[in-house]
Amino acid sequence: MSNKKPFSGTMVVLMLVMLINALSYGVIIPLLYPYASRFGINPTGLSLLFASYSLLQFIATPLIGRLSDRYGRKPLLIISLIGSAVSLGAFAMASNIFQLFLARMIDGITGGNVSVAQAVIADTQKPADRAKAFGMLGAAFGFGFMVGPGIGGLLSRYGLTTPFWFAAGLSVVGVLMATFFLPETNQNRGEKPKQRERVIDIPKLWHALWAPTTGVLLMITLFASIGQNAFVIGFQSVTVDLLKLTAFQVGLIFTVFGLVNVIMQGFGIRYLLKLTSSRNLLLFSLGGGVLLVGLLGFATSLPVFSVFLAIYMFIPPAAPFLSGLISLATKNEDQGGMLGLSQAYTSIGQVVGPLLAGFVTRWYVPGAFWVAAAIWFAATILVTKVPKVSKAVDL
Repeated sequence: MSNKKPFSGTMVVLMLVMLINALSYGVIIPLLYPYASRFGINPTGLSLLFASYSLLQFIATPLIGRLSDRYGRKPLLIISLIGSAVSLGAFAMASNIFQLFLARMIDGITGGNVSVAQAVIADTQKPADRAKAFGMLGAAFGFGFMVGPGIGGLLSRYGLTTPFWFAAGLSVVGVLMATFFLPETNQNRGEKPKQRERVIDIPKLWHALWAPTTGVLLMITLFASIGQNAFVIGFQSVTVDLLKLTAFQVGLIFTVFGLVNVIMQGFGIRYLLKLTSSRNLLLFSLGGGVLLVGLLGFATSLPVFSVFLAIYMFIPPAAPFLSGLISLATKNEDQGGMLGLSQAYTSIGQVVGPLLAGFVTRWYVPGAFWVAAAIWFAATILVTKVPKVSKAVDL
C-alpha cells in the first residue's frame, strides 16, 4: 500500500476539517445551559437536551459508518457537517423549548462525523501509523475544545445567539473544505455486502460485555462515559445556578480546562507511560476523579470549588489508557469492530449520565458530582479485574 503516507495531504485536510468541527462544538458547549435557561429549561431539562442528542447519535453513528462503507466517506462526512450547520442555525433561531430539542436532535441524527473521520484514517494509514494518526485527530479535537469556549464566551457579550451563528458558520466552512479539498478514500465503495447485516446489532452489544477482558473494558468504558457526562451537567449547573458565573467566565474555565487537557494528552501521558502501565494509569485517573469530583460535591463557594477543580484538571484523562488496553486485548481483525462497540457504549453513557445527574440536581445542585464519583468508583473496582498483561482474544 504505497499510497498510504502518515502525513499526506488527505490527513492535513481531514485534521483541519475536524478541528473546525471541534471548534464549532467548543464554542457552544459552555453556553448551552445559559441560552436554554432563557426558555425555562432547568438542569433536568438540560439533561434531557443532552440525552436526546446522544441517543440519536447512538442510533445514527453505526448507520452512518455502514453507509460510508457502501457509498464513500466524503459524502457522508459532508452530510454530517451540513447537519451540524443546520442544527446550530436552528438552535439560534429557536423560539421555544420544542425547537431547541428539535435542533439538537438534528445534530444527533447526523452526528457521525467522528466515526467517518476514523474510517478515513483507516483507509489512508498503514497499521503502524494509525495510532499516531488517531492521536493527531485527538489533538485536533482537543485544540478545538480548548479555544472554542473562550471564543464563545467573548462572542456571548454580543448576545447569546451570536456564538451559535458563529459555530454554524464554522460548520459551513468545514463543508466547503470537505467538498473541494478532501478526496474520497474508500476504494471499496459501491460493492454490495456479501450478506445482510443489521445496522445496529443490539445482541452483539450485550454479548460483547461477556467476552474475556474486553467485556470488562467495555463496561469500564460505559461507566467512565456515564461519570464524565454527569460531571459536565454538574459543572454547568453549579457554575451557573450556584456560583452565578457569567457565560464569559464559564467559557474561560472551559478554555483553561482544555489547555491543560491538551498539554496532558500531548506531553504528559507519553511521560507517564514511561513510568508505569496503562492499567495503573487508568486506576489513577478514575481513582483521582472519584476523590476530587466527590469533593466538588461539597464545594458551595467559588474559592473552594476553584481549588478542587484546579487539582482535578491535572488528573490524566482515562480515555487514552482505555483505548490502549482495549486495542491490546483485541485481535487485529477485530480492531474496527471493537472500536465501534466502544463508541456505542460511550454513546449510551452520554444518555444515561445527563439523566442521572439531572435527576439528582433537582434536590441538590452539586449532587451531580457525587453521581460521577460513584460511577467512577465502580469503574475503578472493575479496573482491578483487568489482567496486568492482556493477550489478544476473540470478540
